[in-house]
Amino acid sequence: MRVRDVTNLHREFDGERLPPGQRETSKFPVLSKSGTPDWNPETWEFSVTGAVENELALSWDEFRDLPSETQRQDFHCVTGWSKFGCEFTGVTFPTFTERAGVKDEAVHVMFSALDDYTTNLPLSECMRDEVLLAWAYDGDPLPPEHGGPLRVVTPHKYAYKGAKWVNSVKFLTEPKRGYWEKRGYSNTANPWNEERYS
Repeated sequence: MRVRDVTNLHREFDGERLPPGQRETSKFPVLSKSGTPDWNPETWEFSVTGAVENELALSWDEFRDLPSETQRQDFHCVTGWSKFGCEFTGVTFPTFTERAGVKDEAVHVMFSALDDYTTNLPLSECMRDEVLLAWAYDGDPLPPEHGGPLRVVTPHKYAYKGAKWVNSVKFLTEPKRGYWEKRGYSNTANPWNEERYS
């Protein structure tokens, strides 16, 4: 299986692979705003709404049938640790936006999750092949505590921009802030600039 290696992404941001203020870890700590939610593959649905030509409501099987790929990425947590070389398998953000037909007036994206978590990014920051909606980690189904069945991974941002247990994407015509952004976390979240808090 071909794996796309994007661990050199840091060069785009004129930084070292390990961003400032981070420490490398071989572990994969578990952090979330609350407990791990339950889900049922028979009733789970992924919705795409807002400023799109075609709103989508995909079942688990339909989502898994979308074209996917495996990427080797680095993972940076705002709490100060980074894990190198994570292999995530999933659907790139541009892949499903092609099916939805994003309207010209869309400028922002809001991700929502099964635990009512939300996080936001400008559309331009999402339209990158490195932004994955991932269902596998290192060749196995994504563990529930790490966001399974589906999470967003954003290797160019701190990981709170990558919602765990994601089940909805809404395209917005004006910016809005998500759960942590409303509580003082950085809206931009660039690890190489240490944009942790606003």
